[in-house]
Amino acid sequence: MQAFLRSPRTFLRIAQVNLVVVALNIVSGGAVRLTDSGLGCPDWPACTRHRLTAPLSLHPMIEFTNRLVVVAVTVLAALALVAALRRRPRRRDLVWLSAGLVGGILAEAVIGAVVVYTKLNPFAVMTHFVIGILVLTDAIVLALRAGRSAAPGTLRIERGLLWPARAMVGLLFVAVAAGTATTGAGPHAGGKAAARLDVPLTDMTRVHSGLVLLLVALTVGTLWRLARSGAPAAVLERGRWLILAMVVQGVIGYTQYFSHLPALLVGVHILGATTVWTAVVWFYDGLWLHEPEPAAAADAAPGGDGRDRHAPATAIG
Repeated sequence: MQAFLRSPRTFLRIAQVNLVVVALNIVSGGAVRLTDSGLGCPDWPACTRHRLTAPLSLHPMIEFTNRLVVVAVTVLAALALVAALRRRPRRRDLVWLSAGLVGGILAEAVIGAVVVYTKLNPFAVMTHFVIGILVLTDAIVLALRAGRSAAPGTLRIERGLLWPARAMVGLLFVAVAAGTATTGAGPHAGGKAAARLDVPLTDMTRVHSGLVLLLVALTVGTLWRLARSGAPAAVLERGRWLILAMVVQGVIGYTQYFSHLPALLVGVHILGATTVWTAVVWFYDGLWLHEPEPAAAADAAPGGDGRDRHAPATAIG
């Protein structure tokens, strides 16, 4: 087991599984809200004061299932931190990112309790989602870095084009935050008696869609400048995937609004938000060329365990 946890390839797989489960947690949290199951379990961390698990009823089971996903996320994040500390060679960046994953999930749990005890206060719900996006960002970066060298990457584009790329990430974060406020002003409160934001839904929708249209324009302009500057094909390819994700998400957004926000379509839109956010982080990361992790490559070889088999026994460990 110690050799298993020390393997860089093992750590890479743990990081990748963490990314998938963190994304699942965001989507399952959206399902709780969209099915009015936010108070299906009125207590925390137990479902009720007198019962740990949920009764066999729809709303309690949906809410409790989401809590089980949170438990899985917590266990996997803790495993990632242990594996980062045991990994050989140990890397400070992976330890800090793993610790950030644990800290973010604990913050999510605390805000989740606040959401329950404030009876789905919309500001608490919005904060819960935004922290979830930050945890997702940590998980994406961790999964990307786990498979490559700790050495700094080489910039693949003109330095002056970094600022538009950074502006894309910042503007998307603002658009996502505005999207949570739009949902906070809409009909999907997470529970029948939950309060809503005292802002007209049409106004919040205009703000959110305006930010998204500005983001698309900025992204198209940035990709055009990258192409004109001779950026590598791999960078432009990631940009095209990002534009595709944005366009699909935009179509879903307008469709859900003009069809009066059906819960299933809103859920797909939440999934789309996680996809677009992942795509923009992936695109930004691809602006640098990174060397693969030598130890992970050694693990991938037949019989490999990341160790130098020709080194003296005293040098192994």
